[in-house]
Amino acid sequence: MANTEIIEKITDLRAKRQAVILAHNYQIGKVQDIADFVGDSLELSQNAAKTEAKVIVFCGVHFMAETAYILSPNKTVLLPDINAGCPMANMITAESLRVKKKELPGAAVVCYVNSSAEVKAESDICCTSANAVKVVESVPNDEILFVPDQYLGHYVATQTKKKLHLWPGYCPTHVKIQPEDILKLKRQYPEAKAIVHPECRPEVIAVADEVLSTGGMMRFARQTEAKEIIIGTEIGIIHRLSKENPDKKFYPASPKATCPNMKRITLEKVLWSLQDMSPEIKVPEEVRLKAKIAVDRMLAVGRSS
Repeated sequence: MANTEIIEKITDLRAKRQAVILAHNYQIGKVQDIADFVGDSLELSQNAAKTEAKVIVFCGVHFMAETAYILSPNKTVLLPDINAGCPMANMITAESLRVKKKELPGAAVVCYVNSSAEVKAESDICCTSANAVKVVESVPNDEILFVPDQYLGHYVATQTKKKLHLWPGYCPTHVKIQPEDILKLKRQYPEAKAIVHPECRPEVIAVADEVLSTGGMMRFARQTEAKEIIIGTEIGIIHRLSKENPDKKFYPASPKATCPNMKRITLEKVLWSLQDMSPEIKVPEEVRLKAKIAVDRMLAVGRSS
């Protein structure tokens, strides 16, 4: 089928199923273009929860679909490719976290949303890359067990006086970005601003002009007077950045910063998912309720830039 025919079928089924289609900023451009909402994982789940839709098609990775279910248990949540997982989220399990909690009984567990529902359920509070510092500062404990991203945790540790114990997880996509990549592009485009995600290594953050979440990058691109911007995150975001800021140039910090799991979802898979109403993502109610407590505590603290 041609793309136009696939899109027509998706449009018809979206209406028939009363579905809302969500696409993460790292999805391929064609998938972003047919989505009702494009954004970061938590923002998308919140937007979907506010709709009257009965079905959520989450074009992202597994933990994101779980978060959508945590916030919208009465909706059917579909993940167009069941194999679209997150390697960082897989670097920690609820069981291994329970063991570590016993070793650090005085530490509060701050859990990055890039984690499974089971891990969220074992945590005191969740955070995003945008509000991680704010969340850590809001916790009364002086010691924090930060899971699972050691690099986001390291960045937070530089912004607070609290003692952070860092889980040795990381994003395989963001660690492919090297400081030399940023410096080379700065020499090539001396007027460009370099913005990087806090999942990047500390030495990459050290040579950047700004450290921002994906949502923060979108706002920066709209507001900055700079006409050239070096983007230190997964390259899928450049599609949306270019679309929303046609007067500006965006340069990927590294072509290696591609998440193969984010690229698994295609227009065909979105169509098949709506046709078959599968793969469906669910979270056991006991786990969902515990995980939701950690998410709700984060939402009470609020978002940051």
